[in-house]
Amino acid sequence: MPSRLRSALSAVLTALSCLLVPFGALAAWAAYGLADTGRYVTTMAPLAADPAVREAVVDTVGDGILRAVDEHLDVRPVRGSVRPFVHDAVRSFTQTRAFRLAWDTGNRITHDAVLRALRGEDERAVTVDLAPVTAQVKGQLTRDHVPLAAHIPVEHTEVPVLPADRLPALRKGYHVLEVAGFWLPVAAVVFAVGGIALAVHRRRAVIATALGTALGGALLAVALAVGRGLTLADLPAGVPHPAAGAVYDALTGTLRTTAWLLMGLGLAVALAVRLTRHLRLRRRARRGQASPTAPPTPTQAEV
Repeated sequence: MPSRLRSALSAVLTALSCLLVPFGALAAWAAYGLADTGRYVTTMAPLAADPAVREAVVDTVGDGILRAVDEHLDVRPVRGSVRPFVHDAVRSFTQTRAFRLAWDTGNRITHDAVLRALRGEDERAVTVDLAPVTAQVKGQLTRDHVPLAAHIPVEHTEVPVLPADRLPALRKGYHVLEVAGFWLPVAAVVFAVGGIALAVHRRRAVIATALGTALGGALLAVALAVGRGLTLADLPAGVPHPAAGAVYDALTGTLRTTAWLLMGLGLAVALAVRLTRHLRLRRRARRGQASPTAPPTPTQAEV
């Protein structure tokens, strides 16, 4: 194969490999990281102690209890006086071990329900039931002798997570991610190996591939930062931004680590190859200086 053609094919394969790096990492994270219930629950568990998440739970559950009281009891004039007790009781509950267990259990149940819906095993909308938390808060208020606490209705308050009308589109996207999560990283590795193998100057091809990988990691980090801003800006009214930001940061923590690893690995490989070449050239130069010069051949006149 002509050298020019080899160089051109090598450049194309290397560029494709570097381009697929951020997309492959993103698809693999979505298909295998988010789709694993155990990993998801482990990732979300620390958020039970996050102040912003706790306050979001306090507002959601507390306001839900007060709405239920308004609907079932004619006590609107005393709502303002009861509200602080309700919110304090919910806040106190969020600091207990029972809340952490309920948080993990709720995340596990919700994640399983989302996966069943995305895989076509369940056609119903995915919701979260706040009744267990309401029952805990009601018991706490009753023990504290808060007025009307014993009359708080414990109903199944379902918070929508995955609407039924969006399931068909989300299922298609999920199936695409399942395929892309495996094949995109594989394609990136195959293209990188092919580009290096076809290169006329393989050392340069390795450096180019390494720097392209580092650039892909940098682009992934930038995309995560931009995605965070867009996600928070597109939140529905009433959703607290600090809590949503904490959830986004927790879910994308592995992906951010991957981005930094790609940058570090790419730069380290490029630097190592560059230093190896520099040291090899210095060794050759030293050997050339140390080798003795051959004596000149006597001419006919000297003989």
